Order: sequence, then C-alpha cells, then structure tokens
Amino acid sequence: MYKSLKLLTFGFLLFLASCKEDDKADLIITNANIYAVDTVYTGATAIAIKDGLILQIGSDEDIKLLANEDTKTIDAQGQFIMPGFIEGHGHYSGLGYSLINLNFLTAKSWEDIVASVAKRAQEVKSGDWIIGRGWHQEKWDSIPKQNVYKYPFHYSLSEVSPDNPVILYHASGHLLYANKKAMDLVGISKETANPLGGEIVRNSDGEAIGVFEERAMSLFAEKYDAYMASLDQKQLDSIWHEAIRLAEQECLKKGITSFQDAGSKFDELTKYEKLALDNKMQVRLWAMARHPAEELEGQVSKYKKVDVGNRFYTCNAIKSEVDGALGAFGAWLLESYSDKPGFKGQNTTDIYDVKKIADMAIANDMQFCVHAIGDRANRVVLDIYEGVMAQHPEKTDLRWRIEHAQHLNPADIPRFAKSKIIASMQGIHCTSDAPFVIKRLGTERAQLGAYAWRSLLDNGVVVANGTDAPVEDVDPIKSFYASVTRKREDTGLTFFTEQKMTRAEAIYSYTLGNAFAAFENHFKGSIRPGKVADFVILSNDLIKCSDEEILQTKVLYTITDGKIRYSKN
Repeated sequence: MYKSLKLLTFGFLLFLASCKEDDKADLIITNANIYAVDTVYTGATAIAIKDGLILQIGSDEDIKLLANEDTKTIDAQGQFIMPGFIEGHGHYSGLGYSLINLNFLTAKSWEDIVASVAKRAQEVKSGDWIIGRGWHQEKWDSIPKQNVYKYPFHYSLSEVSPDNPVILYHASGHLLYANKKAMDLVGISKETANPLGGEIVRNSDGEAIGVFEERAMSLFAEKYDAYMASLDQKQLDSIWHEAIRLAEQECLKKGITSFQDAGSKFDELTKYEKLALDNKMQVRLWAMARHPAEELEGQVSKYKKVDVGNRFYTCNAIKSEVDGALGAFGAWLLESYSDKPGFKGQNTTDIYDVKKIADMAIANDMQFCVHAIGDRANRVVLDIYEGVMAQHPEKTDLRWRIEHAQHLNPADIPRFAKSKIIASMQGIHCTSDAPFVIKRLGTERAQLGAYAWRSLLDNGVVVANGTDAPVEDVDPIKSFYASVTRKREDTGLTFFTEQKMTRAEAIYSYTLGNAFAAFENHFKGSIRPGKVADFVILSNDLIKCSDEEILQTKVLYTITDGKIRYSKN
C-alpha cells in the first residue's frame, strides 16, 4: 500500500505542477471512504471537482492544494462516497403525480383506501375526478368477504363518492378500480365486451365489480381525457411542473442523481427537453419515447435527443410492452396460473406492432426497451430481438433491453447473454411480490425463474436495477437491500436467496450497470477523473456494513454536476 500511495502522490505532484490558478477546484471532498465502482484508488481519500467534472482524486493533503479562497469543501468525516444512484426504470412524472394524488403504497386494507377517498371527496368539487395509485390486494392485512380474486366489490367505494368519478390505479399500473360514478359515465354494463388484451372483472351475475385489468382500463380514457381537456391549460402545466419538482426533490433526498424514465409521450418529452435547455434540471433524465406503432412512425426521429443541457436530458430509446403484471394476473405465461387454472395472462400489444417498433428503433439507431414480465412474454421478446438482430449483423452494440424480465424459463436465460440483451430488473419487486409469487406460479417456476439475478449474472448478462417508481418507493437503499438479501424488511420472509446479488454486483447494477444500459457509461456511473461529478455520501459503507445496517443508511449529501443538491444537515 505504501508503494501505491507513493506512486499516486508522485503522479499527482506532476499534475499539480502543470496547474494554473484557473484549474483550482470549485468543490473538494476530503476525509472520504471512496468506492469508485470500476477501479480502486489506494490511499485516496479526497476528490477535486471543477466545472461539474471530477478534476482529480488523491490524498487529502494533495487535493487541498487545488483549493483557493472560492473553493467549497465538504469534510466527509470518513463516510462512504460512491457514484450517485441511477434509477434504472421508473416513471418520472408518475412519481411526481403520486406525491400529489392519493397514494396507497402503504395502505393495509380496502377500508383504508375507502376512507382516503371519502376524505378527498369532501375536499373537491362535485364532478371532479379523484385519482389515486398504489393499492395491492395481495399486500393487505384483510380482504372483504365479498370479492373476486381478492378484489373487493366497488359498493363501499361508490357509497362515499357518489358525485365524483374515481379511478384508483393498482400499484403495478396494470389495472384500476372505478366507482359507480365513473362506470356510469363510461356506460359500463353487463353487455360491455372485454377489449382485446383486457378484462372487466365481474361477479357471478356478470356485473362489473369495479376492477378493469390491462387494456380494459382504456374504456375510461375518452371521458377522463375530455375532463382534463376542460381544465385550464395553464393550471395543467402548473400541476405538471409541480409534479416534476416533487419527483426531483424525492430523488435527490434519496441519493438518486440520474433517472431512466420508462416511457413518456411526445408532449412530455418536449417539456423535459425545455427544462434541460433552460438549465432547470438537477437530476439527469434519460427517457424512452412511448406511443403505439402508428403514432411513432415518421415521428420518433424528431424526439431523438442526446446530451441536451450539459448532459441532463437524453431521449434515445423507444418503449413498448407485450404483457401486464403478475399481481394483476396480466403476466403472459407459458403455463396457466397456479391460482387461476386455465388462464395464462394477457398479451397486451399486438406482436406485429412490437416488431414494427423494433424496426423503427434499429432504423433510427435507438435502443428498444420492451416490458415483459411473464416467461412467455420474455420468450416472445427474445424471439423478436433475435430476428431483428439477424437481419442487421452490422449492428453489434445495440444494448436492447427487456424491462422487468421477472419470470423466465431457465432455457431462455442463456439467450440474454448470447444476444447481449440487458435485463432491466427491479430488486425491490422481488421482496415486494414475494408473498404471492408462489401462489401465482407454483414453487418450481418461482424457484428456477423468478427474479433470477444470480442465473443471469453467472451467464454474463448485464442486470440493471431500479424500483419502477411509483409502483414501489423510489428509495434505492431498500432496493439494494432486497437485491443482496432477497428478504422482506417487515416480516423477514426470504425468497430463494440462492439468486441474490453480491454487494459489489448490486452497487454496479445501480451505477455503472445502469449507465451502460443507457450508453452513458463513458461519462457517469463511476468515480474517475473526467466523469461528471455526480455523487452520494452515505452514513454506512454498503460494501462492509451488516445487512441490518443497510436499511439504517442515511443519505448525507447528494451532488450532481459538482453542486450540492441535497444535504441532510
């Protein structure tokens, strides 16, 4: 170690000799426990930052020589510093709206949800729509006796909101509850047919109980869109900007310096670009364009943007989907659900359309990112990817992704590696879903192919990490804990721990792995000179602390572009 430190100091002094006054650092972090991700800086405890970039890394003594009277200094007091967390798959505006609308992520019962709606109905005007999200019937402490597949009937919800249409999205975003007012506005009756790729859940008499799965949610779109169109545009814009502000604050508070947005419409992409151009972003955003094939055709190239606003905004990917979510019986399976015999889930987007979007992606040199949760869905997407890649052998570094890749047939795992497909997964989904996965899939399928991180990693597959916020809390510490323990923090329930990640793998999946999955690893995701100064300083060493201490870890500082964006003190 002495030899390494001596060489480091000698090299640094040569660098220092060439420095001029204008090379002095804007910010210096000293007394730090540095975890760089892709290299080891033996003996280094300090980082110098200039113009938003990492200027130099070395000892406290050497780095302090780069300071002048204008340099800001942070004494890390021996705490753990690592590249800022990159949220690898979330919904940025959705996260913001979840902080404005009713949020049921912590709801423990149907009664809790009804009570929240009743309170909101007293606060809004008659006719206003009430929107909420986050409920999950498999995570409640109790279920009303009157239910279908644990979905309660709408009656108590409708009773407390007779004058307001109510739409409450499932945590997964793949089904919703509607009250009687909303169903009456849309004209739902016994005769209303299930749309292709969706289901209206009914009672034994054929009446809708208020639950609309997958594409059946679209039945409410026209009426809700008309309601939104009736509102003042300035008011809508103000609400959107407030949602983005709240999302940004939430991310910075939790150590997230970059966010990969899993699907936005063209108008929202335009707004993000303007925020970046106006220097009004503090979290770097990488976004996927999300429209049906016919709307993307001839248009998507206009929204392809790379490194806008000092690399704070990029849209260089397209999003599609082929199935729904396991908790909503929407994951598309090779064999029937164990708890819904004869039913294999939903194919939500015509495969021909997905193939058309794949062709557009490759024609525009954009990444393609397809939502696939069930084992059949993943197999179909792999088939599409392999087919398109075979037609374009000259394209050797596409970094196409499967978003979620939650439930795989073991035979398909090597196919990810062979075609260099990135598995964009969410650690927290594993432990969040653990109470019902075996019910849905049975023990064998759950053990061999559910959240199969170890099997994927051992095959050389890049696994990206995230939370799918607002489906889950955007907190990367909780998702990191799930990734390295596969253990629920509340009950201690574990889920096939042989598939867990190591600490180093989990950090990589949340930093350099996510950067690689977006073609951004050349300028972020690790700590080295020349990369952007995006860091998080934590109260615990995520490599060495105990499992229990992971969940006690606090974010002390979040830094993006060399600027302190959040400080706990």
